[in-house]
Formats: sequence, C-alpha cells, structure tokens
Amino acid sequence: MDTDTVRSPAADDRAGRRREQRGWYFYDWACSVYSTTVVTVFLGPYLTTVAEAAADADGFVHPLGVPVRAGSFFAYAVSLSVVVAVLVMPLVGAAADRTGRKKPLLAAAAYTGAAATAGMFFLDGDRYLLGGLLLVVANAAQSVAMMLYNSYLPQIAPPEERDAVSSRGWAFGYAAGALVLVANLVLYTGHDSFGVSEGLAVRICLASAGLWWGAFALIPLRRLRDRRTPAREAALPGFRQLAATVRDMRRHPLTLAFLLAYLVYNDGIQTVISQASVYGSKELGLGQSTLIVAVLLVQVLAVAGALLLGRLARRYGAKRTILGSLVAWTLTLAAGYFLPAGAPVWFFVLAAGIGLVLGGSQALSRSLFSHLVPPGKEAEYFSAYEISDRGLSWLGPLLFGLTYQLTGSYRDAILSLVGFFVLGFVLLARVPVRRAIADAGNPVPQRI
Repeated sequence: MDTDTVRSPAADDRAGRRREQRGWYFYDWACSVYSTTVVTVFLGPYLTTVAEAAADADGFVHPLGVPVRAGSFFAYAVSLSVVVAVLVMPLVGAAADRTGRKKPLLAAAAYTGAAATAGMFFLDGDRYLLGGLLLVVANAAQSVAMMLYNSYLPQIAPPEERDAVSSRGWAFGYAAGALVLVANLVLYTGHDSFGVSEGLAVRICLASAGLWWGAFALIPLRRLRDRRTPAREAALPGFRQLAATVRDMRRHPLTLAFLLAYLVYNDGIQTVISQASVYGSKELGLGQSTLIVAVLLVQVLAVAGALLLGRLARRYGAKRTILGSLVAWTLTLAAGYFLPAGAPVWFFVLAAGIGLVLGGSQALSRSLFSHLVPPGKEAEYFSAYEISDRGLSWLGPLLFGLTYQLTGSYRDAILSLVGFFVLGFVLLARVPVRRAIADAGNPVPQRI
C-alpha cells in the first residue's frame, strides 16, 4: 500500500468539517439576498406605495376593519411576521434536537420562504393585503430556517474557529447581497431600456430574491449532515415549548442574561435594517436608485466589516468588540436624525457607518452565543436566540410605526431606536461571559 495516500482519521475529520463549513456559508449566500433586496430595499417603499394606493381620503387602510395609517402598514406586517415565528420556532427547534434531523426541516422552511418571496411578483395595484400576507410567511419562514442554520455552528466548528467561521458566513451573505443589488440597480435604473415599467422592475427584483434563495439553498442541503441524538421527549405545542426551553435556560442564568442583552440591541439593528429605506424615501426624499446604491455600499462594507471585527475579536475578545460596535451604532443612528433631506452624499456616509458595524456585530453575537449553549440542545437554544434575533424584533418596528403614527415624523421614529443600543450595551457589559461558558459545560476559549 502507498502510505503517502493514506489519510489519518484526524485529517479526514478536518476535511469533512471544512466541507460542511463551506456548505454552511452558502446558506447565508442564499437567504441574505431576501434580507437585502426584499426587506431592506424594495418591499418597504413599494408596499407602502401599494398601501397608499388603497388608502382612504384620510390616508388609512383597513385590514380586517382596523384603521392603519398606510405609512405604518409595512412596519406592522413585519411585527406580525415575528409573532408567527415565535409560535413556530420553539416547536421546530425542539423537534430538530429530538430527532437530529435538521436538514428536512431546514429545507421545508427555506423553500416556504423562497416560494412566498417569488410570489411577490404578483404584488401590484392596490393588493397591499397580499403583500402583507407574503411578507408574514416569508419573514417567519426565514426566521425558522435561520434558527436551524445557526444551530449547526457548534457542530461544524470547534470553539477556537467559531468567530472566524461565523464572520465568514456573514461575509458570504453580504457579498451575495451586493452582487444581486448590482443586478437590481441595472434593471431598476434602466427599466425603460428593458421595456418594463418601474413597478414591474421592482416586482422582478422581489421575485428574483426568492429564486436565488431556492437555487443556492441546494448547496448547504447537500453538504450539511444530520447528527443522531439521544431520544428525547416529544416537543410541546407552541408557547408551551418556548416556556419549557426558557425554564431549562433558567438553569443557565448567564446564558439567559446574554440573550436579554442581545434581544434589546438586536431589536434596534433589525429595525434599522427594515425601516432605513422607508426613512430615506419618505423623510429624506431620496429616489429608489439612491437607496439601492446606499444599500449596496452597506453590503460591500459589511463584508469588510464582518471580517475586520472578526480579527478584532481574536485580539480583544468577542464581548469587547461587540460593545464597541454598539457605541458605533448609537453614534451613527443619532447622526441619522440630523441628515438633511435631498442630500444623497450624507445618506451614503450614514450607510458606510452602518455597513462597517452591521456584519461584525451580528456575526460575533452568533458565535459568542454558540459558546453558551449546553451540548445537545443547539437547535432548541438557537430557537430562543432566533426569537431574540427576529422573534422579539416586533418591538422596534412597532415603536417605529407608533412614533410615526403619533408624530407624523420619520425623524422622531428613527431617533426612538437609540435607546435599544444604549440599554443593550449596559446589559451586555454586565454578563461575565467566561463564567457563562463554563456554566454551560463548554470549554472556555483562551480569548473571548
């Protein structure tokens, strides 16, 4: 036998782990286009315009007979999608841990979201209710899929690799978002030369995100593998399962303390992501092309920012790096209140500030939490994490929508979000993460 061709078991394990990691990155590549093209750029302003077309003389629409200002409909739909996700995620997470079969559940969630997003092609005229329904389904499905996707991180990366692996995943996602936004920009700005109307161009961009999501989800579904787990009791329905998970987490109060901090500051992040284009178009009077360029700038800089903050975490620790990013978020958002209307350059400066901290703060939060999860409960605990990530992010959009409804000012609405970052900083600073990792039963990295 040629000994040069014999691979050690350790080498085979490393090769298999690297293959899974590369496949795992591609789910971010697949689904981040939905977040960028649909949630951040096109759907907010477009659905608001559709709702305004259906509004009465006072500017209100009446879903299920409830009077809602047309400008608040998108924010309320985002909030409703999160409530749906809260009902579903704990049940799916517990089922994934109980059976060890995450991939079928990931596939079901991913393709439900992709199909709902592709269906946004039919959102035209005054069909604001159709748009709201598709948004609720797609957002909830993305939350469930991301919960399952995130729960693979402790299984495919040892502790010393997680900051880097998580950061690369986010970088892949932002790179895909930037690539597709370039195509979106070409189609949207040149829609006349392509022989389509502006509205049709937007609908094509929305649907293309669903097709992209479905196509590239095939790669992680082929490369990730399920792990057999010891048999566990059946999952409980809805909120009962969430309550059971939280009761279990009470045995790890420091993990729960981190989740509380993350719940607060990430609520601000998610609201900025979903409402920034509405702020730019309705308050600052910027055109759709300007918004696309700004978001493209965010995507490009977020790739660099995720990798840069990953390097800073290796030197200073993930917790300190996240705290620094929250200071940057606070200053950037406060500056946004004073942006002059009709001045794209200053909006681009704001976008650059957001891009540099966006990917890193999210990637490091995910990798830090992975150290706080008791072994064998990854999906169940990441369902609680995803509820903190998206599930309780109804509060920010709700506050944004209510502030606008009461004041009629998007500037006041954007300023109302600063408190999320300040309070999140205070709560995270109080968490002793090294002790939290040890209490969860995991090895403590040299630097965290």
